[in-house]
Amino acid sequence: MEKVVLITGVSSGIGRATALRLAGKGYTVYGAARRADTMRGLEGTGIRLITMDITDEASIEAGITTIINTEKRIDILVNNAGYGSFGALEDVPMSEARYQFEVNVFGMARLIQLVLPYMREQGSGKIINISSIAGKLGQPHGAWYHATKYAVEGLSDSLRMELRQFKIPVVLIEPGAIQTEWNGIARDKLLQVSGHTAYKNSVQKHYKMFEKADLSFSSPPDVIAAVIERAVLGQNPKTRYVAGSGAHVLLFLHSILPDKWFDKLVLSQLK
Repeated sequence: MEKVVLITGVSSGIGRATALRLAGKGYTVYGAARRADTMRGLEGTGIRLITMDITDEASIEAGITTIINTEKRIDILVNNAGYGSFGALEDVPMSEARYQFEVNVFGMARLIQLVLPYMREQGSGKIINISSIAGKLGQPHGAWYHATKYAVEGLSDSLRMELRQFKIPVVLIEPGAIQTEWNGIARDKLLQVSGHTAYKNSVQKHYKMFEKADLSFSSPPDVIAAVIERAVLGQNPKTRYVAGSGAHVLLFLHSILPDKWFDKLVLSQLK
């Protein structure tokens, strides 16, 4: 039986690369994004496209109902939708902070709630949550984004233990620097929110660091798509997969250095 996969955030980057990779392997792939026009490049690829706003309850429920009515099952959920909203904590409006959580955490959690009854009933399933090394360490001007990814880590660790009795694995993917729209959105938001405030000097340097990362040492999205494929195929997948430029090195340094030393290392990149 062909396995049915739902991937959110397929309009670009990791989600798009993963959808194309799994569809090419014969999976029945449903790709979801907030706007239909952003998915036009996926038409004719075999991917079944659905419009889904993961901050809207009715939209999420309609998407899941469409898949269940058509396929009668969902085998794998890849929670990839998310974005980075940067700016000094003092400057970021609370409405933007809440929306960051709605997209990166609560929408993901609601999708999991909706697919789990079907996975339990069919006796199989797999939840793959796209986190980040940002869920393991911090950086200036990214407090809210990092907070959402720390939340994804904690939610996934707890969920993994809850679902062990049903033999439904929960897998975390922790990318490093990746060539996606994320970088451009994050740095533009950073400049917009804090580029003219008390934090403007460090923000200008951080913006340039984002630009350098995008051009010089970030990995293509397919690097992460390949790791997601390994998690999908694995009978006994690991709880975490780390991949992408700088990911292993940064996590290792964070694990061995005292906090203040690691802070200095991160801040040195803004000089």
